[in-house]
Amino acid sequence: MAMVVSGKEAGKEQLAGLAVTDAGKYVRYTPEQVEALERVYSECPKPSSLRRQQLIRECPILSYIEPKQIKVWFQNRRCREKQRKESFRLQTVNRKLTAMNKLLMEENDRLQKQVSELVYDNGSMRHQLHNAPVTMTDTSCESVVTSGQHHHQQNPTPQHPQKDANSPDGLLAIAQETLTEFLSKATGTAVDWVQMVGMKPGPDSIGIIAVSHNCSGVAARACGLVSLEPTKVAEILKDRPTWYRDCRSLDVLSVIPTGNGGNIELIYMQTYAPTTLAAARDFWILRYATALDDGSLVICERSLTPATGGPAGPPAPSFVRAEIFPSGYLIRPCEGGGSMIYIVDHVDLDAWSVPEVLRPLYESPKILAQKMTIAAFRHLRQIAQESSSEVPYGGGRQPAVLRNFSQRLSRGFNDAVNGFADDGWSTLGSDGVDDVTISVNCSTDKLGSHVNSSAVFSTLGGGILCAKASMLLQNVPPAVLVRFLREHRSEWADCAVDAYSALSLRGIPYAVPGVRQASGGFSSNQVVLPLAHTVEHEESLEVIKLDGLGFNQDVILSRDMFLLQLCCGIDENAVGACAQLVFVPIDESFADDVPLLPSGFRVIPLDPKTDSPATSRTLDLASMLEVGSGTVARSVKDAVSSTYNLRSVLTIAFQFAYENHLRDNVAAMARQYIRSVVASVQRVAMVLAPRLDCQIGVKHTASGSPEAHTLAQWISHSYRAHTGFELFPVDSLTRDSLLKLLWQHSDAIMCYSLTVSPVFTFSNQAGLDMLETTLIALQDITLEKILDDNGRKALCSEFPKIMQQGFAYLPGGICLSSMGRPVSYEQALAWKVSNEENCTHCLAFMFRNWSFSLM
Repeated sequence: MAMVVSGKEAGKEQLAGLAVTDAGKYVRYTPEQVEALERVYSECPKPSSLRRQQLIRECPILSYIEPKQIKVWFQNRRCREKQRKESFRLQTVNRKLTAMNKLLMEENDRLQKQVSELVYDNGSMRHQLHNAPVTMTDTSCESVVTSGQHHHQQNPTPQHPQKDANSPDGLLAIAQETLTEFLSKATGTAVDWVQMVGMKPGPDSIGIIAVSHNCSGVAARACGLVSLEPTKVAEILKDRPTWYRDCRSLDVLSVIPTGNGGNIELIYMQTYAPTTLAAARDFWILRYATALDDGSLVICERSLTPATGGPAGPPAPSFVRAEIFPSGYLIRPCEGGGSMIYIVDHVDLDAWSVPEVLRPLYESPKILAQKMTIAAFRHLRQIAQESSSEVPYGGGRQPAVLRNFSQRLSRGFNDAVNGFADDGWSTLGSDGVDDVTISVNCSTDKLGSHVNSSAVFSTLGGGILCAKASMLLQNVPPAVLVRFLREHRSEWADCAVDAYSALSLRGIPYAVPGVRQASGGFSSNQVVLPLAHTVEHEESLEVIKLDGLGFNQDVILSRDMFLLQLCCGIDENAVGACAQLVFVPIDESFADDVPLLPSGFRVIPLDPKTDSPATSRTLDLASMLEVGSGTVARSVKDAVSSTYNLRSVLTIAFQFAYENHLRDNVAAMARQYIRSVVASVQRVAMVLAPRLDCQIGVKHTASGSPEAHTLAQWISHSYRAHTGFELFPVDSLTRDSLLKLLWQHSDAIMCYSLTVSPVFTFSNQAGLDMLETTLIALQDITLEKILDDNGRKALCSEFPKIMQQGFAYLPGGICLSSMGRPVSYEQALAWKVSNEENCTHCLAFMFRNWSFSLM
């Protein structure tokens, strides 16, 4: 790199071995000097002045170079590195855009072919109807109807009576036919594909997602780009249990090579049931992997049925036999690296074998797309980012280790929900009410995959107990409910049961039902420590720290408890997505082989949403504000109507370790606990559900209650009386506009009761955002929970002034939200709020210029 030097320094540089060109102006570093500087740059790209001087002292070949020149070299080196990264990024984006453009052109051609076929079918039907005789017989009528359905009848299950799956030639014939049918679905018009709402194509998107319309079974299709080589993509996709969370097992029973370099695999696969109200599914599959003439890789599969020589016997106990129509993966190499992938999933899950209310779970192509098709793409993108070191370490652990934790949590929860007999699960007798199912597992070989049985159980023996229940919810979006359960654990959780779970997993005896708090009480504060999240943040892994757990036992334990928690599906706009919250108590050490007994909630939508993405609803006072009849009013109405009559099924499963002599006590405790959790969730669901009057459009679409308007008047009048200033602009204020102005005020304004058990009773939108809560859970928050020590001391010193003078200013500081995040504020103001009789109703607090702190 050229450097500017003075004329009198040229001699020193020649002594240092530098090649001088154009004496007095430019010099070049020797390879040895560049190598020494590069070694330092790899360790510290931006060395301090002291470090540069130390470098000159330690390297003799740099001793005659001025520190200023060394500084400039590092500046230029950083600039070149930045340019190189930007150039690489632009090249990558260009390759993605080129490949996506090719993909869109192919999709456009496919759609044009589909339009041509539909136009032809329509013209054919018109011609037959025009030429048909007036006295049409039943036979001719049938021919007219069936001719119009020609396009939609191309993909029922084909019958192959002449092909025998017991012979290699028969298997190859089935495989080749499967390949042809799969390609016609992936790139042709064999299925009417409708683009899935909310899935827009682009270089950073998952891809082009479509679902079936009017075909046998349910089908989903996706095409997109990933930065992985085709062979790596094929290897990942074939390993279905690693990315398909509902896959319990996949056993390759036989591998038969084919003459064209491919192979045929005979597979038996089992999948979990999503809820306790339905049975699991199993499949007999033929999978064919081969390469096409253009270098593309294909992995296609279909079910082997009795008609194709497959097994004719009944399915395994607790399973229902399902069928896969020709499906698979087409993987094309892209110029410059990466792969273009087409995925087709087409199944018949035998929806008639489940209760009618659950059939949408098995008849919705949107749910299939979320659970299988999109899940495969997301997993590929996650692996691609991990391979390129774009995913940071979480908690000092590699991304693959954290991904393994997520898989263990999902699998453990699925095992608990299903309770398969071949895993050692058996059902205990009911107590006369069948709302909660209790299952136990005493199989020591199965316990090894869940917990260290020698560490957990004494010589008396023990096992795992699971209490589970399912319920139907009305008018509650799954994402909203799970997000609330995640953010407000104190609304449904019992700290004593949490303590019992933590202790039982550590092999510490804990009396049941003597689980109770210590006299010191319990604080439900929780601090969220993020560990990892997937590419699109649809799934997150985190550690929850619950402070202040007390134990009334002769056991010395930390007063803090930790939960490893997996949260997914909390995006309200994800059509057909399942929302889930799974957690497990862990030690503070959080070892990689920590025993896991996952518990949690799963909420699955039963009815497909409307074609327009649902608008996020504010579940608090904002939904009661007068918004008029303009655009805002229509958006509120649309958001509410999108969830009206929305049904979902909630499944709850909690697991506990027990010793044999305590089994009945633990079962009674678990049954009672699940019932209390169900009752809590029902209360929350009723509050989260949209108001009926908002649904049917009666006269008060979103008007505030009289109490809310009155409180807004008291707050505004008291502020003016004590400070001499107006809280809101005085122009054209009305009773109704006061409430809106209070709700929309930029500063966080909250009301705090002065009762025996003081709590927050009201907050505007800014206050709810600052506390990261809702009006529903606001009453669980006290000043002691959010103010730090300095804030509490300032309030105590100023409290007499507030009560005598009516108000006081508090210095800026730090407080905590309900999620444990630090919030900084510039200044706080506290004043008394008086009613019409001049009696103190509550205290109001206003936090000015607040923001989430980076501490």
